[in-house]
Amino acid sequence: MKDYASVTILVVEDDEVDAMAIQRAFKKCRLSNTIHRVKDGVEALGALRGTNKEVPMSRPFIVLLDLNMPRMNGLEFLAEVRADPKLHDITIFVLTTSKADEDRAAAFSNNVAGYIVKSDVGQGFMEAIEMLTMYWRVVELPT
Repeated sequence: MKDYASVTILVVEDDEVDAMAIQRAFKKCRLSNTIHRVKDGVEALGALRGTNKEVPMSRPFIVLLDLNMPRMNGLEFLAEVRADPKLHDITIFVLTTSKADEDRAAAFSNNVAGYIVKSDVGQGFMEAIEMLTMYWRVVELPT
């Protein structure tokens, strides 16, 4: 039997309001999973690789990735992760404001598990969060 609570969520989001909305949505779904939040791709890579004397995040985990961030944006982060033999198989969902076809295509060419547009707030956003929770309950995540 799987331990759903052991799945950690890495939220890569620079906007405080959006990060709080994500956390509220998970609370409304009554999830007690650990949520680790970083503000850009550089910090996310540090969390995943365990740089700066930190221990790398333990698997299983899911990454919720914004695309428009300072220093290292989401697409740059995706390219870096997919090129890393230790990280290339992690499960990443894009959670962004971008509806641009080129962003969506670039994300899927880097093997994201899904592309969710944040403007679908309210019930649509809650349904997206619920879908994510069902995803990691059904799918075997890399360990």
